[in-house]
Order: sequence, then C-alpha cells, then structure tokens
Amino acid sequence: MFLLEYLDHTIKKIKSQAANALTLLNLSLGGLAILFILKDQLNLSLLLIFLAALADRFDGMVARKLQVESELGKQLDSMCDIISFGIAPALLLYQSILFEYGAPGAIFTIFYIACGALRLARFNITESNGYFTGLPITAAGCLLTLSYLGVPYLPSHFFMFLTIILALLMIGTFRLKKV
Repeated sequence: MFLLEYLDHTIKKIKSQAANALTLLNLSLGGLAILFILKDQLNLSLLLIFLAALADRFDGMVARKLQVESELGKQLDSMCDIISFGIAPALLLYQSILFEYGAPGAIFTIFYIACGALRLARFNITESNGYFTGLPITAAGCLLTLSYLGVPYLPSHFFMFLTIILALLMIGTFRLKKV
C-alpha cells in the first residue's frame, strides 16, 4: 500500500513539473544560443533559438493538458522568454549586422530587448481574455531570428527598421486573438 501511495505521489510531482521542465529547456536553449553568438557561431544560434521556440510552444500546452498551470509557471515562462526571444535574437542581429552602425545599432538592440521586457511584464499583470495585447515576444523573436537569413541579401538598414518595428509592435496596444 505504501509503495502505491509513494508512486502516485511521485507521478503527480513529475506531472506538476513537466511544463516547468520544458520552460527551463527553452531557457537553456536560449542561453546556449547566446553563448554560440559570442563564439560567432551564428547559424547554430539561429537553430537553438528556433528549438527554444518549440519548447516554449509545448510548455503551455503541457501545462493546460495536465492542468498544472500556475503563477510560478507564468512568471518562469516570461523570464525564460526574455532570454530566448529578447536577448538572443537581438544579439544575433547585432553580431551579424547591427554592429556596423556603432552606437545607434547598439541602442536599437537594447531598445528591442527593453520593449520585450515591457511586453512580458504587461502580459504578466493583465488578464488575457483570449487575446494578446501587442505582438508576443516569441513571434517577434522568431521573426527577428528568421531575418538573419536575409543578411547577405538585404540592405543593412532594413535590419535597423525591422528591429525597431518589432520592438514597437511588442509594446503596441492592439489585440491579437490567441491561437
């Protein structure tokens, strides 16, 4: 009898942490992407950011499916998202092209990260009601990351504008229906 109770408790504990484990995987992949950016291995960091997006997509699904949504999970997800979809994509673009603009390139990079942080903070203190307010940081980060593939083909000023536009869209007040 004791063994069955222990197994039941253990399974419940594992279930309750499955979504958080995926969230921490998101963070780990985003952190690893940053480390590879520092080593100038930008193609690998691009892949890691997209893998982080997959982990981010599944953490919420798992939490809802297992009915283990929590305030801790919500806060943890935001902290991980600023790394994987704020800092990592911004540094990827900075390292690949925005550095050419000197101080303005650095300022635009920081502005993108700051807008991502503001967007996540606003998300954490508001009711969702089935809508996002502003562009989710995951979408902005994936678009910024994807734009890296255009570096050899597009004029460099395009990336300055894209960075600013995505930053402003994140803090915009428009509403998007959750999918």
